Amino acid sequence: MWNLIVGIGIAIGSLLVLYLMTRIHRFSFVGRLSEKSRLLSWIVCLLAVSPLALFLCFNVTTFLVVVIHAALGFFICDIAFLIYRRISKKKTGYDLQNFISIAVTVIYLSIGWVMAHNISITQYSVKTDKNIGESLRIVGISDSHLGITLDGEAFARQMKRVQDLGPDAVVIIGDFVDDDSKKEDMIRACKALGELKTRYGVYYVYGNHDDGYFRYRDFSESELRKTLTDNNVVILEDQSVVVDGRLCIIGRKDRSDSERADIQSLTKNLDKKIFSVVLDHQPNDYENEAASEVDLVLSGHTHGGHIFPAGIIGLLSGANDREYGSEVRDKTTFIVTSGISGWAIPFKTFCFSEIIVVDV
Repeated sequence: MWNLIVGIGIAIGSLLVLYLMTRIHRFSFVGRLSEKSRLLSWIVCLLAVSPLALFLCFNVTTFLVVVIHAALGFFICDIAFLIYRRISKKKTGYDLQNFISIAVTVIYLSIGWVMAHNISITQYSVKTDKNIGESLRIVGISDSHLGITLDGEAFARQMKRVQDLGPDAVVIIGDFVDDDSKKEDMIRACKALGELKTRYGVYYVYGNHDDGYFRYRDFSESELRKTLTDNNVVILEDQSVVVDGRLCIIGRKDRSDSERADIQSLTKNLDKKIFSVVLDHQPNDYENEAASEVDLVLSGHTHGGHIFPAGIIGLLSGANDREYGSEVRDKTTFIVTSGISGWAIPFKTFCFSEIIVVDV
């Protein structure tokens, strides 16, 4: 299955590179060169698009994303200038059109690069009539996918920011690592989690990427588990823990796990007098979670959409109940974070990376 997907991706990428070459060939200087040697003119076009191959240093997915955006930039400008020529009745050359196409693509993806790498702090306030005493501060991170924008040291620097927020509890809401994550980064990141000083500890639930899809990385799931627990991170797999008689944290297995329990069975003995937080990586069980009358559900997975319009497609297809942000259903507040990083692609368009702070 994955070989077929990769094959289709390579075919699409090759066709789009050919399309980009035809757009470059419209430059006037290439046209003049073509009058002398058509072969040389196409070699120049190939050389012009060859820098795109540098994105293969990240992965094939990043390369495809960049090529698709470059092709879309030319295509949209083609349509815009066609309309302009029809309305104005003016003939315009392709040099300006091509420069605008390239500039728009570069600016758009540059902003996407900044949005992915610049991590914001997003604050939420949740009110409750339950007797929790003084306020609770929960700091959450999701989707670090170690390696694409954050290596171990960069993750550790972000944990210093988390520490400065004064958390009562820190929650890791899945996809901590990925297929491409390196063991040294995983170990350093786990150590950074272990160095956090909180009142109630650090809690972790698995996402769909933590166990790996291809499993060619240089550490196993059991090594990840041991390194987390050795650093005092509490892993919750369809389990709950009550801390200080005022906070119940319920960690669900990921939706991709066939042995995942339903939320009703996880909350049947829930003390409704205690404020309850559910950690559920994928935001797609809202109806059942609201019916269970838990107070707060924290999720990630969507990356806030990551690359437009992926988030909209996820909502329309029913894959996710929410793309980003908060909403209240009955007695339950739902929050979806865009994540501290994202999967495979070092860009985020129409969204950003974040750490969330929830004050109860």
